[in-house]
Amino acid sequence: MAPSSPSALPALRPHCQLVLRQGPTQTAPNATSSSLLAPRVLSVSDGSWVHQQVLLIYGQIGEASSKPLDGTVTVNHHKAQFPPTQWPVSDSHFKALVHLEPGWNRLRLDFTSSKVSTGSGSVPTHASWLHINYLPLNQLPPLQLAIILGSDSPGTYDATPDRIQKEGNSLDLAVRKFRMAAYLWQAFTGEQMYRHGFGRRCFRFEDAWEPGTLTWQDAASGRFRTQAKIHIIRSSKTTAELRDLDYAQQYDKATKRGALFDIAMEEVKKYFHVQPGQKHYVSCLFLDSHWDPMEKTIRGHAALGGGDGNVQVAIFGSHALQSYPATLEEVPLVFSDCTRTDTAWVANDCNESGSTWEAANIGIGAHLHETGHLFGCPHQESGVMLRDYVTLNRTFTCREPYCTRTKSPGKRLVLQADECRWHRLDALRFRFHPCFEIPFDAGNGDGSVQVWTVDDGQGGVIATSKSGLAWVELYPEGDDVCHYWHEWQESDGQYPRQVPLVDSDLRALLPKEKRSKRLKLEIFSAGGGKHVVEDFSILSNQKLARVKLPNGRCGYRGSKLGYSQMNGSQPQELILESAYIQTKLLVCVRVHHGLALDGVEFMYEDGTSQLFGKRGGSPSDFPLDTRKGEHLIGFELRAGLWIDGLQLLTSLGRRSAWFGNPNGGSGHTLIPPRGYTLGGISGSCGAWVDGFALIITR
Repeated sequence: MAPSSPSALPALRPHCQLVLRQGPTQTAPNATSSSLLAPRVLSVSDGSWVHQQVLLIYGQIGEASSKPLDGTVTVNHHKAQFPPTQWPVSDSHFKALVHLEPGWNRLRLDFTSSKVSTGSGSVPTHASWLHINYLPLNQLPPLQLAIILGSDSPGTYDATPDRIQKEGNSLDLAVRKFRMAAYLWQAFTGEQMYRHGFGRRCFRFEDAWEPGTLTWQDAASGRFRTQAKIHIIRSSKTTAELRDLDYAQQYDKATKRGALFDIAMEEVKKYFHVQPGQKHYVSCLFLDSHWDPMEKTIRGHAALGGGDGNVQVAIFGSHALQSYPATLEEVPLVFSDCTRTDTAWVANDCNESGSTWEAANIGIGAHLHETGHLFGCPHQESGVMLRDYVTLNRTFTCREPYCTRTKSPGKRLVLQADECRWHRLDALRFRFHPCFEIPFDAGNGDGSVQVWTVDDGQGGVIATSKSGLAWVELYPEGDDVCHYWHEWQESDGQYPRQVPLVDSDLRALLPKEKRSKRLKLEIFSAGGGKHVVEDFSILSNQKLARVKLPNGRCGYRGSKLGYSQMNGSQPQELILESAYIQTKLLVCVRVHHGLALDGVEFMYEDGTSQLFGKRGGSPSDFPLDTRKGEHLIGFELRAGLWIDGLQLLTSLGRRSAWFGNPNGGSGHTLIPPRGYTLGGISGSCGAWVDGFALIITR
């Protein structure tokens, strides 16, 4: 894959000019239909392949110029493997959630209305057929779902007396509601990724063969289905202890902020028997959250997401759980339910849950927000990662009822432009996340990003990544969320491995009043890696990065790995003699290592050597085949606070064994950008090497 040309950067344009690819489905007809009033699905084309069990579809009845009609669309599932479900039609528009079986699904959509004749025959008068292939991707890491409850918890959640009398508030019902909420997350996210032009990709769940819950009819029949598993984790803490850990953001007296997240991390690691190097993504619901009407706070609730890189966790409380749908049939009913929230029994969270449908938005949507954090999303300028989930209902309905939050009468017709969405930058993060892969994705390998100050005549910087560069975010001083970014385009499944970053071109993306401010960059690779440049003006300052070689030529320091913060750490810099003395031949590299990297020694044909770091641990030699012209071109490293391990890379494609700890820190590839060669090493060393950067030269 050829890197992008140096002239590519001046074509950068602000994100506001970005046009998302919608795919061919806006005009794709259904395979067959029986009348002009047959449902037309606009969101997915006939014969599509998808990778999620519950698919969100939307469409229209009749043509756009036809008289608007209300009515019902009935989805008849493949071979009657799932009962028919009914979805409201508002002004000729409909949205529906379709349950799919693995393999090909032939779905029949029937439209009925009191305003039109349906005939008297056995064949539906207004019907269309849709064929969808559901291919589960069981090889991908799943999003696991867990309910955490106290050691002595009765297994109930907050609900009003009439709700308890009507449906109960048991642990079994909590499982069904949480599962349905998770399928709404998935249906919403899958559709959003397609609208962003990233194909039919979404996270998957860990599945189990269990009594089905996605339709109320399964409870009566006892039918088993493959569906998302909900793990039940009994905490070592009592219910009272969990409720004492108040993190609710509206509660000013909270003193143990973050404690519930720590407990969730501990319980998840213990329950799943997490071993070093294993990755888990777990979204948790604390069942024992409780509305305290006296203190006007939700006890035992926290809204947080994040992790340590190996275990990623999201947590949320159960205080809105009574409002959730438990089955597909209940989704349109819940999102049109205007029953007022009775704060004598349940919370009106942030005063945005004044009715049942609004409480469902907050509970399901805010938990999805924290799950976004679990997947690595920061807060954004709009979308789910702001607070736009207060309109999550619009994704699943075409009509919105009275809203207590805005005191507005609602919307008679809800279209795509009115809906909640994932921000473009969230979708980009998901595009390159291992939980969102699809079969067409190329393996991205090492996702680390390096930046290099270079003498290209433009005062610029080169960014490189073995997996390709995907996008860069710009943060002028004072901005804590990203408003400006640039994406590099994919070509034949590959992203450019080397791109120029020119200060003037980057600042041209900013409004005039921000162009002179200190500029922070976050550069993202197609392998899921990121590199942060705190002050781009310092990085692009050639005088600060320049190193004078003994023969008068210039070299440049690249971005440094390691924190250089060990006790007694001292800076070191080594210019390879073979880089500026033509008669000096590097014949062997000796690496000193134990559980980390102690030093790298460069051995020459004349018996001399140069040492970066220190001698310690065990020395290992890696001879170069100089008869074939083999030379050292770079390194693979494992690094975090210090340099854990190192591997040597040569011009003949050879790799040494790993020296030090091959599993510590994170992986990085250090190879000079095109047009430059290895000139030396810069960094630092304390008890062992805790800073490492290449010096490159023409």
